[in-house]
This record gives sequence, C-alpha cells and structure tokens, in this order.
Amino acid sequence: MPTIPYRDLLLKRLQDPTEAAHYLTACLEEGDGVFLIGLRDVVDAQGGMAHLAEATGLNRETLYRTLSENGNPRLSSLSLIIEALGLRLRIESPEDDPRAAE
Repeated sequence: MPTIPYRDLLLKRLQDPTEAAHYLTACLEEGDGVFLIGLRDVVDAQGGMAHLAEATGLNRETLYRTLSENGNPRLSSLSLIIEALGLRLRIESPEDDPRAAE
C-alpha cells in the first residue's frame, strides 16, 4: 500500500475551512512563529501566494515577507489574509472556550 507524504495529507485537510480554523487556532496557541508557519500552510493548501495576492490586493513579495518566520504582520494585513482564506478573526474570553469545562 503506497504511503501519502505528511505534507500532502496536511495540505489536503487544510483545504477544509473548519480544519484550517482548528489548525490555525492550535498554531496560535503555540506562539507567533508557529502561527505564521501554520498560516503559510493554509495559504499553500488554498491556492498559494499568487492566489492570495490576487484575493487580497497585496503583492506577493509583501505576502512572503509578512508570512516569513520573522514576519510581523500588521493587523490590517492579517485580517485581509484571514478573510481571503474564508476565515475570520475572533477574540473570546477563556470562559467561551469549550475546553475550559474539561
């Protein structure tokens, strides 16, 4: 039985907006650097930087720099990227987290 490379499987799963949202939430909990890596994974899964550049109106060079390991995206850029991926940013209190009841 042939195996599927991990990255291919990950990118396939990240095409689903619900999976992408859970993945990015987990990445955000790990820290800024991990979040940006996760966000690049979701971008790759959903059409790549060229597609994202077209959807956001930001140029590819800016996107690559913004989503690099040392990127420091502005909230406005981050919001554009998240929206273009079919997701949205949300802030919630710890009490809103269903895991808090566990």
